[in-house]
Amino acid sequence: MDVLIFGATGMVGQGALRECLADPEISRVVTIGRTVIGRPHRKLREIAHENLLDYSGMDGELSGFDACFFCLGVSSARMTEAAYTQVTFDVTLAAARTLVRLNPRMCFIYVSGAGTDSTESGRIMWARIKGKTENALLALPFKSAFMLRPAMIQPMHGIASKTRSYRILYSATALLLPVLRSLFPNYVTTTERLGRVMISLAKNGDEKSILEARDINRLSAATAPTIGLS
Repeated sequence: MDVLIFGATGMVGQGALRECLADPEISRVVTIGRTVIGRPHRKLREIAHENLLDYSGMDGELSGFDACFFCLGVSSARMTEAAYTQVTFDVTLAAARTLVRLNPRMCFIYVSGAGTDSTESGRIMWARIKGKTENALLALPFKSAFMLRPAMIQPMHGIASKTRSYRILYSATALLLPVLRSLFPNYVTTTERLGRVMISLAKNGDEKSILEARDINRLSAATAPTIGLS
């Protein structure tokens, strides 16, 4: 399986990349983002692409993929609705519309968030925009598409968020997260679990197209931990 990852430098994207590189059934991984990790690996290629709204002239580089894990995202804090819409909706759909044209048999997986508003009419700005993005993605003619709505995510294996406020939060709650996972298993997941679930969905699908945190943990329980990372 050949996998394309957007946002591999972020916390969720790093988790997805780690699990893809460890999975023996994934033969090729290509990442796209404004920056690259610079990590050498025999099946990894990183592409730095500045304009995430325009993929003109990139058909050859974006063709031949079985799955796309779209992990790009930003906090809505201090952002206007117009700015958040561009970063969340416009950027995502620019990539998705290009990919569905080039890879109609692709499985497209979008990392959204708990509390997303599928009605697009609620009072919370970020939830409306996320809902609009999910709805637009599900309307595209991909072979399959899944929207993941994790709640609290525990970074694993040295992975860290690029967002300073999130890093502070995760650092402050690091000792509590295992306890929270035990007490509230439906609301806490890990970067490792998210990565494995993305791969599982790309391989096997699921009866649900929108997966909440409890669904993510349900699927992750059925997948074995990956081995063989190099």
